[in-house]
Amino acid sequence: MFLSLRAEVEDALERALAELDFPTDDLGIEEPPDDVASVLASSVAFRLAGEAGAPPPQVAGRIADEIDADELTYVADVQTQGPYLNFLPSDAYLADTLAEATDETYGHLSDREESVVVEHTSANPTGPVHVGRARNPIIGDAVANLLDFAGYDVDRHYYVNDAGRQMAVFTWAYETFDETALEDDPERDRIEYDLVRYYRKGNAYLENAPEADVEEAEAEIEAIMQGLEAGDDEAYERVSEVVDQVLGGMTECLARLPAEFDEFVKETRFMRNGATDDLVDRLQALDEAVYEDDAWQLELEDHGIDKNLVFLRSGGTSLYATRDLAHHEWKFDEYDRAVTVLGEDHKLQAKQVRTTLELLGNETDQLRQVLYSYVNLPEGKMSTRRGTGVDLDDLLDEAIDRARDEVEDRLDDRIRDDDLDEGDIERIAHQVGIGAVRYDIVSKQPTKAITFEWDRALDFEAQSAPYVQYVHARCCGILEEAGIDPETGMADVETAVDADLLETEAERDLLETIARFPAVVDEAADDLEPHQIATYTREFADRFNGFYRECPVLADDVDPAVREARLALVAASKHAVANALSILGVAAPRSM
Repeated sequence: MFLSLRAEVEDALERALAELDFPTDDLGIEEPPDDVASVLASSVAFRLAGEAGAPPPQVAGRIADEIDADELTYVADVQTQGPYLNFLPSDAYLADTLAEATDETYGHLSDREESVVVEHTSANPTGPVHVGRARNPIIGDAVANLLDFAGYDVDRHYYVNDAGRQMAVFTWAYETFDETALEDDPERDRIEYDLVRYYRKGNAYLENAPEADVEEAEAEIEAIMQGLEAGDDEAYERVSEVVDQVLGGMTECLARLPAEFDEFVKETRFMRNGATDDLVDRLQALDEAVYEDDAWQLELEDHGIDKNLVFLRSGGTSLYATRDLAHHEWKFDEYDRAVTVLGEDHKLQAKQVRTTLELLGNETDQLRQVLYSYVNLPEGKMSTRRGTGVDLDDLLDEAIDRARDEVEDRLDDRIRDDDLDEGDIERIAHQVGIGAVRYDIVSKQPTKAITFEWDRALDFEAQSAPYVQYVHARCCGILEEAGIDPETGMADVETAVDADLLETEAERDLLETIARFPAVVDEAADDLEPHQIATYTREFADRFNGFYRECPVLADDVDPAVREARLALVAASKHAVANALSILGVAAPRSM
C-alpha cells in the first residue's frame, strides 16, 4: 500500500503545483521522522520559496490548499508543519494493508518482464571456500533474492575460472603425484579438502624442486594452457576432471549457507566457441592497443585508469580479463541486465572491464557491479587452526555449536508450551547459527569492512538475526495457540476483520511499518543494497515487540472482534518478517 500511497501523493502534488504554475520536476517527497504522524512528507516548499517570492511555510500552505484529501483514497488529510507538507494515512490505507499482508506472498512486486543475471562467488576452484570470501556468496545470494522478490527474472551464475595457470598447475599436480606423496590427511571428508593437497604439493614442488625438474613441469603446465587456448578436447577434459570435482565440494559448502546457482559458466566456453579469439582481434584493432613488455595491452590512461589492461601474452595465451570480457558480452546478449558481485581487490579490474567494453562498442548501462570489503576473522577456536587459513565450513560449524549452546541455555526461560526434543534443538541451532552469520554479514554496507563478533551476532536481545527470528517464532506461537496455521495465516478464517479496531498507537505503528515493506524491497532492489532489508527487519522487530507488550491478543478480556483484528495483524507480521528474512537468506523458525 505504501507504493500506492506514494503514487497518489506524487500525482496530487504534481496537479497542485501545476495549478499554481510551479515546476513539477522535484516533488521533495521523503519519509518523515518517527515523531511525525504522517506516512509521507514533502519539502518542495523549500525549493519553490524563491520562485514564489514567499517564505516556505506560506508556500506549503498554498500547496496544501490546492489538494483535496476527500478525492484521495489513501490520504486522509494534508497538513503543514512549518515548510513541510505532511500526508496522513486514511483508514482505507490501513485496511488494505492488513488485507494484502495477510497473504503469504506479501512484499513480492509485480513481474517487470526484465531478465537479470547475478554473478557471484566465483572463487577459484583450487580448494575449500575461505572465510574471507564468505561475504561474496552471502551478498550475492541476497542480491539475487532481492531482485527476484522485486519482480525480475533472475538467474544466479557462478563464473568458473577453469583456464588459468592455477588450474593448469592443479591438473599437472593431480596427474603427477600419488596419494602417498602427500604430507597431510584431508581436513574434512569432502572432495575439495582431499584434492587441495595435490595443489599445495604441486606449488611446493615448483618452488623447491631442482631447476631441471621444474623446467620439465613448467613445460607440461604450459602445454595444458596452450591446449585450452586452442580448444583441445583432451586438455579440456583433463582440467575438467579436477575442476568439476573441486567445484562439487565447494558447492556442498555453499549450499550450507544456503547459496545455490542456476548455472556454472566456465571461462573455457569462450575459448572453445571462438569468442575469445574474436575479442582479441577486436582489442588489437583499438587505438589503445599496444605491444610492449612481451604482451598485448590496452593503454587506458586517457580514460582515467593508470594501469594497462593486458589481454594477450607473448605465447598467444589469453588472460582471465580477456575471457571475462567475452563472458560479459555474452551476458549482454542473453540478459537485459547484469550484476556482478566482486571483492574490493577487483575494483581496478571492474573499472578496466567496463571501460574496455565501452571501447568495444557495448552499452554498459545494463552492467552493475557490487563491490564489498572482506570479513576479518572472528575470535575463537577457528583462529588457532593450522594451515593456510580459516575455511567457511569452520565458521558455519562454530556458528551452529554456539547457537546450540545458546538455545539449550534458554530452554528454561521459554514461554511457549511446546517441548523441544533433540531434533528440534538441532534444527533451531542450524537456523539460528547460520542465520546469525548471514545476517551479520549482509546487514552491513558492503563497502565497510567487517570484524565478526560472536556475542553480537548471536545476541537474542540485540538487533541481530536471533532477535528478528524470535519475532517470527512469537508470531507463529500466537497463531498456533489461536488454532491458526502460521503458514496460511488468516486464509482459513471466515470472520471478517475490521482494521478500524486497531486503534492504539502500537497497532497503527506496526501496521504502517508492514505497509512500507514492498517499498523497501523496491528501493533496495534499485540500489542493489540488501542491507536495507536487514535494517527494515530490525525496525520491524522493534515495532512488533512494542505491539506485543501493549496489546494482548488472546487474553480472556479482549473483545472477540478486536481479537480477530489483532490476530490478522499478527498473521500480517508473520508474513512480512518471514519474507524479509527470506530475501536475506535467513531461516524463519516456527519455534525458538
